This record gives sequence, structure tokens and C-alpha cells, in this order.
Amino acid sequence: MAVSANRLELLQIADAVAREKVIDREIVLAAMADAIQKAARSRYGTESNIRADINPKTGEIRLQRLLEVVEKAEDYSTQIPLELARDRNPDAALGDFIADPLPPMDFGRIAAQSAKQVIVQKVREAERDRQFDEFKDRVGEIVNGTVKRVEYGNVIVDLGRGEGIIRRDEMIPRENFRYGDRVRAYVYDVRREQRGPQIFLSRTHPQFMVKLFTMEVPEIYDGIIQVKSVARDPGSRAKIAVISNDSSIDPVGACVGMRGSRVQAVVGELQGEKIDIIPWSNEPANFVVNALQPAEVAKVVLDEDAERIEVVVPDEQLSLAIGRRGQNVRLASQLTGWDIDIMTEAEESERRQKEFNERTNLFMEALDVDEMVGQVLASEGFAAVEELAYVDLDEIASIDGFDEETAQEIQERAREYLARLEAEMDEKRKALGVADELREINGMTAQMMVALGEDGIKTIEDFAGCAADDLVGWSERKNGETKKFEGLFSKLEVSRVEAEQMVVQARLLAGWITEADLAAEAEEASEDETEQDA
Repeated sequence: MAVSANRLELLQIADAVAREKVIDREIVLAAMADAIQKAARSRYGTESNIRADINPKTGEIRLQRLLEVVEKAEDYSTQIPLELARDRNPDAALGDFIADPLPPMDFGRIAAQSAKQVIVQKVREAERDRQFDEFKDRVGEIVNGTVKRVEYGNVIVDLGRGEGIIRRDEMIPRENFRYGDRVRAYVYDVRREQRGPQIFLSRTHPQFMVKLFTMEVPEIYDGIIQVKSVARDPGSRAKIAVISNDSSIDPVGACVGMRGSRVQAVVGELQGEKIDIIPWSNEPANFVVNALQPAEVAKVVLDEDAERIEVVVPDEQLSLAIGRRGQNVRLASQLTGWDIDIMTEAEESERRQKEFNERTNLFMEALDVDEMVGQVLASEGFAAVEELAYVDLDEIASIDGFDEETAQEIQERAREYLARLEAEMDEKRKALGVADELREINGMTAQMMVALGEDGIKTIEDFAGCAADDLVGWSERKNGETKKFEGLFSKLEVSRVEAEQMVVQARLLAGWITEADLAAEAEEASEDETEQDA
């Protein structure tokens, strides 16, 4: 069968559009069929159910009107009576559709324009779907492109089969691009939006640096060296922590390269950004010391509960450890995930002396002893009266100059002081209207009950509605800095675990939960751990 010229032209157009837009030929033919259907409806009536089929081999167009088989037709443009339908097809049943062939039609100017709009719209939608499908799996990769235009500081990048955008805040400071410049960037997000897929690129993202190192250092690409964390001040300075899975390979040396060739390639791409390559350690103290390079550290003190670390440096190293505008310590904090407090040896000595004097005065006042005894107790490491009241008597008696009788007297005075303090707090608790039933909770003291009463928590039900964060506080980390929020028990040395146990007891006493609920929850948690281990 010969294919007529206009039919051949139709197939050629479909092939050309499919190639140009990089979409399937079937999608283009389906769009053409939809356009023909729309044009046919404008001629045969918009209420008609018309179907157009294009033969993908010959280009032949078949127009059909679908008529629904009904008992009695009310609208002959969309329905056909059962009797007439069975004349055409003896097996016709109610609800079936009968195809009524329509003669070929010539498109008028308006119908052709309308058909063109349908085809353009369908092809554009298919192109957008193709772009989204292609780039959604490339999030986390580096792409190369050409600057197409710059709009209000945002750079539009031609990626070949799509357009990406580098927003002004995702560009390295003082970096300028012009039309036609080659640009390399990190794909950090792809979204399907009304105007088409939006491909968001970044040159300031920490993972951009990681990917650049992966391209320059074969050991990272092969997985021999791992990049554990990155902190960047884009365009100025960065720190990257690396560890080697092979003890024979130095991770820092491998990333630096021969005469610095590897790291310089990354620095060049990042507009001269200085990069400190640091060996990673699972010991927080060692890791923080490494992260503060090039400054030398004399001593570190960890507070694991607060995720805070105090770093003591020699006086002449203070400015180096902090860095210009706090840059070095800020990047070290971002890299390690710890809040870092830096002080000089002189400041630390002054603080230790102040704490020693405070403890001495506390013991002098609480135990009614002279300054020398107070200093001896403070220098032995006792920090609170509670420690003296409940510590083993031998620990006090073993102090030089103390005997068993002196130790017993000190311990009795400590317990009397705590009893007086508890009685005062109990009176204050009663004045605040805090219920006696809260005493049934293990670990609850009068001082805690006063803190609760001052916040309006006066009954078991009130306390049962608290969360551990309300009691011991919480922290929020943003932009590498941790902000602390105080809880009701923050000054009473109550751990998070103890606070959670107290809240659970309150909920049991209030009848909110039962022992069976706790047992079921513990069993479920145990099963989850077993599955994870497996």
C-alpha cells in the first residue's frame, strides 16, 4: 500500500519533533491524535465522543465516533439504541460502545491553529516529564553547563537537556559569571513545579567540595578514604575531615597530593578557598584538637551531656585558635558537632580558683567550719554538700589531718544542713500549693517540687503532662551553633534518663498508662533492635 505524501509528511514531522525534544515518537503521535480529536469535535459537535487513531507505520488517520449502547437513545450523537446496535454487532450489550466511522476531514485555519496548540502543549508536558525524570536521579551529582543568562544575580545554566539555576546565595562570594561561561555546580534539589521542573544548583554546598575531592582523589572514589564531615565558609576557608580504611595510606597526604596538586585543583575551582584537611577521630577530644589546627591545644574538658567542650590554649595561641572573626573555631564547631569554648591558661586558672573559693565558702557556711577545713574539703574534690552527706565515711577520714571522729562530725553537719534545706523547701512547696502526692515519685525532692510549683505544675496530672525537655532543657543546632534552652530542673543536676523515669512514674500514678503498656513497649523495642542487628 502506497503512503500518500501528506501522511508521510505527518510521520516525518513526528520523527523530527521526537528527535529535537528527546521524547518518544509515540508521545508525539498521541499528541497529534489528541489535536485531531479536538478539531473533529469542533466540526461534529463538542458533545460527540470522537476518537482519532494514527497508524505509526503508514500515517493513516482514522476517525471514529463512539456511541454508547442504551435501551432507548435520548441523544443520538453519543448514544445508540440496543436494537440498532445489534444490527451492527449481534453481541452488543448495554454499556458497550459502537464505533461509527467518520469520513476524513479537511482542517480549517482555526481548527489547524487549535490542533497546533494542543500538540505544542502535549509535547511541552512530555519534555518537562522527561527533564524531571532525568534530573531527579542526579541529585547529589556535579553537573557541567554553560551560562545562559543572569537574572537579578541568579545564574541560569544550560545543562544540555534542561536548565538549572544557581541562586545568588548559592554562589561563592565575589564570583561573577557572564553569558557563555562554563560552570560546574552541585545538584542539591529538583522540584516539579507549574512552569516545569526546577533544577537547583549550588557552589556553596558542603557536598560540592566532597564531590570535587572525589573527582580529584582516586582513593576517595574507590572508598579507601572516607570524607566524614565538611564545614565551609564559602570563598574564604573550609575544613574537611577524612579517615583511611587502609592503615598503610595516609588520608591527609592522599588528599593533598604530590606537591599539593590534588588540593590545589579543588582550591582553584572554589575561587581560592583555603582548605584545612584534618584526620578524623572517633575520640571527640582528639577530633576537636585536630579541627582547631593550626592552633596548639594545651588541655580539653568534655561535657558529653551538653555536647560542649572547653579548650585551653596558651595565651599566644588564642587569636590563632579563634581565627579572624571567629572563623576557625566556628568551622571547627561545625565540623565536629560540638560547641567549643576557648580560653587561655590564665583564664582557666582564674576560673578554677573562683570555683575553689565558691566551694570553700559553701562548706564554711553549710558545715559551720573554718576556712582551712573548707579549703581542704574543696581541694579533695568534693563539689557539693550532698557528696559529703552520703559518701563513705572512710573517704572523709582518709584525708590528711582528719580522723574518724572529725569525719563523722562533718557528715552529721552535712546531713543536718540538707534536712534544714529540705524543711525550708517543703514549707515553700506547701505555700505554692504543690500536692503531697508528687512525693510518691522516686527521686522527687522538695527543691524540685518548688521549681514545679513556681511554673504552675502542682499535681500528678500536671507533672504527667511534662516531657523530659521541659525538665532538663534541650538544645537546637543551627548554622553550626548550638542554642541551649533551660528546663525546670536544669540547676538541680537531674539527668535526662532520671527525668524520663520520673515522668513515666507520674503517668502510671495518674492512670494514663499501665505496667502492661510499658512491658509491651519494651518488648517491641527489643524486637526492633533484634531486627536491626540481623
